Order: sequence, then C-alpha cells, then structure tokens
Amino acid sequence: MLLHPNSLMMDAGTKKVDLAGHGAAAALEQIVAQVEQVILGKTDTIRLALSCLLARGHLLIEDIPGVGKTTLAHTLAKVLGLEFSRIQFTSDLLPADILGVSVYDTDTQSFRFHPGPIFASVVLADEINRATPKAQSALLEAMEEHQVTAEGETHTLPQPFFVIATQNPRHQIGTFPLPESQLDRFLMRLDIGFPNQEAERKLLRASDRRMVLASLPPTIDAHRFTSLQRTVDQVVCSDALLDYVQALLNTTREAGWLMYGLSPRAGLSLVRAAKAWALLSARELVLPEDVQAVAPAVFGHRLQAASGEGDEGNEMVERLLRSVAIP
Repeated sequence: MLLHPNSLMMDAGTKKVDLAGHGAAAALEQIVAQVEQVILGKTDTIRLALSCLLARGHLLIEDIPGVGKTTLAHTLAKVLGLEFSRIQFTSDLLPADILGVSVYDTDTQSFRFHPGPIFASVVLADEINRATPKAQSALLEAMEEHQVTAEGETHTLPQPFFVIATQNPRHQIGTFPLPESQLDRFLMRLDIGFPNQEAERKLLRASDRRMVLASLPPTIDAHRFTSLQRTVDQVVCSDALLDYVQALLNTTREAGWLMYGLSPRAGLSLVRAAKAWALLSARELVLPEDVQAVAPAVFGHRLQAASGEGDEGNEMVERLLRSVAIP
C-alpha cells in the first residue's frame, strides 16, 4: 500500500520545483522520444539511463554483444548535445591510453600534457571488462573526483562528465571482473535485453541504426542539461520517504542472506536516482514507487548473496523490496 502524495509532502519542508516554469517535463519527454528513434522498444531502459545522467551518476550497461549497448551511449550523448569520446578497452590498454601523456616540446624545452580520450563530457568505456585491472583503475579518480592526475599534475575534466561503460557477461572468454570498489562508482547497472517482436520487426525493416543516429539533431545542449540536473536537486524528498530508504539500507545490513550491507553511498545514489525518475514522470516529489522503479538498477550490482551463489541482481532486489514495508 502506497502513501498518498500529500502525506509525503507534509513534512518535506522544501519548496516545490516548478516543472512548468523550468520546462523540464517537456524537455525530458522530447529527449526520450528522440532516443527512441534509435533504440526501439526500450522506453524503460532509456528512462533509467537518462535518470542516471540527470542524477550526475555513471552508468554501467551489461549485456551480450549486439543488443545496442554502444548505440545507446552514443545516442544519449548526441541527443543531449554533449561531447562524446569512445575508448575501446582491450587487454593491452594502458592507463596513459586513457588519461593522456606528457610529451617533451623541443621549442619550449618543457613537457606538455596531451589529454587522452577521457577529456570529454560523455566517455564510452566500451567492453570495460576486457581490459586488465590496471587499466580499469585509471577511471577511478576520474569517476569519483572528476579530475585526473598524470605525472604529478592534476587536470580537471569537462563538466558535465559521465562514464558510460559497457561490459560483456562475466562468463564470456577474456573478461576481467570489475572489483567492488569500481562497481560502486557506477550509480546504475542496466541490461538492455532483446527487443520485443514488434520492435525487432521495425528494426529489421528500418534503415541502419547508425544512419538514423547520424541524422539525429541534438535536443538540448550542455548548458540546458546542467540546468535540468539542478532541477532534479529541487525535487521534494520527504522524511517519510527517507524513512523508507533507510529501512531498505538497514535490512541489507541485517539480512543473513546477503554477504554485506549497502553503504551510505548506495543510499545517496538511490535518492538521487529516485528524484530524477520522479522528474521524468513530471512530478515534483518522490513517491515510494519511484524508489522501487530505480532500486534494481541502483542496488543490483551492489548486492551479493551470502552463499556466493544465485542471482546478484534483480531477484535479490525484488526480495529486499518485498521484505520492507513502506512506513
């Protein structure tokens, strides 16, 4: 049983965001519609991915090759009007291939830093688990601090800055599993899955997705997208809703069927993602169903069964949601 929206707002103590005044709802609806021209039949996945970026989070997409992981990342960058860079992760990739290198300039007789492909607003780390842990770790500082340190010098990354990483299922040959510390840097993990029959038929009949993507105009620009992120911050999250989030976190810490509980960072990620999902739904406050909608993507890659067996994703999150009553 869900609480009435008004009961959630009574103790919020926060000024409501004016969706009409900001034009946020209409802009977000247009963004989703544009992405749907390329990624067919995956509205919920598109909305979750957009929610992740609105919440200033990094996105991990895990699925088999050929379902559109790279295309989704490229489409989001283009529609949002953000600079895009792609890094193909391979077993011989070095950290300098990601961050950049300092080259000696004979004219100035000094070293000059040449930025690597990570200096873009949207960085696609394609097949991230094909690279060694050393190369993977090059992203840690960038994802957390939005800066990189090369040869003792710190370089600030563009704003906004997102990493959208794709990875193949862990059972496939030639993969290096991401450590927990790296997984935790991703606000969400998604899988795309196969299209339904109707979407797949349209896909087979239509033009090459790359041609559609090439002709797709940006819907907004980086400045407008940053404004939408600030609008997310104004979405109301009441004390009653925070009670629910804390109950979810505490349950994971006390549950005997989980190896370890969720960190405060996981709770912050859930709240930010739920606010973005509420904004995408053209609402000015977060409801429990917003939390439930984003919880599998936010919690799925952070939970591990105590037995070391079984599903580590949606099934455990669904069990968690069933075990915690809405306060």
